[in-house]
Amino acid sequence: MSGPQHIVFALVDDFTHMAFACAVDPLRIANLISGQTLYRWSYASLDGQTASSSDGTRIEVQHRFDALPDCDRLFVLSGIRMQSKDHSVLLNALRRKDRMSTTRIGALCSGSWVLALGGFLNGREAAIHWEYHDSFMEKFPEVSLLRNVFVSDAKHPTASGGTATADLMLHMIAEDHGSDLSFAVADQMVYTAVREATAEQKVSLQSRSGMRNPHLAAAIARMKEQLEDPISPSEIARELGISTRQLERLFGKYLNASPKKYYMEMRLERARHLLVQTEMSIMDVAVACGFESPGHFSRVYRTAFGCTPMMQRGRLG
Repeated sequence: MSGPQHIVFALVDDFTHMAFACAVDPLRIANLISGQTLYRWSYASLDGQTASSSDGTRIEVQHRFDALPDCDRLFVLSGIRMQSKDHSVLLNALRRKDRMSTTRIGALCSGSWVLALGGFLNGREAAIHWEYHDSFMEKFPEVSLLRNVFVSDAKHPTASGGTATADLMLHMIAEDHGSDLSFAVADQMVYTAVREATAEQKVSLQSRSGMRNPHLAAAIARMKEQLEDPISPSEIARELGISTRQLERLFGKYLNASPKKYYMEMRLERARHLLVQTEMSIMDVAVACGFESPGHFSRVYRTAFGCTPMMQRGRLG
């Protein structure tokens, strides 16, 4: 790739500072490690002077929303209270840029709400912070919302916020300049548990709005108890005194997944954590996560994460 890529961050007031830092610093480190200016970046806000994060930090910016510069990528970054803001100026500017250039327009944290509001994500998969999942699905049914930490859509990539922003940036660096540089950047960040796009956002049971439903909370608790020796959804439903169909409806409504799919994701995520964070053998990890054979474990893991358990281990070397 010739010449540095210019990335513009459109900062909506009350943007999340953690997501901001996780977006910019991997680019800085990539330049430092490579000894080249692979990336340059600038910021835009409504008034073209400053933007304020939700923790009160003020960032000097170089551009106004209505005068966005030429760039290779543009990310909308917002945080709290973005639903009550007027995004018309930014959306008009994004639509012009989308029509007149090849700029990839993405979103970080709650910025996916802004893109969805402008129709950019219609018919596409997207990620957003878990706190907005239920309201997002209600307001934007035409968007395929995933529980993933990020979605690397070719045209409109999205990250759910926080450290997931770093995961997306590392993925982008690997796409642009190879996995070796991406891994080196992660090492410099002391970030040893880099997640693939398919990794699921994990939050406490109490934090999910759906967990107010006692049957759903109890079902997930049973799954967590039985990761090593999985039980069928029908057996879980029978223990809870409800039908299998009712259990499936609950998972679909609140978690946008079937019980079987959610259970498998839970087991695979635990397997990934064990591979990354422990010295357990791959055989022991497979057994601990309820897989009958290393071969089956390897096939399912590769389908989910794009690499085998052995390859996952090799990335840490």
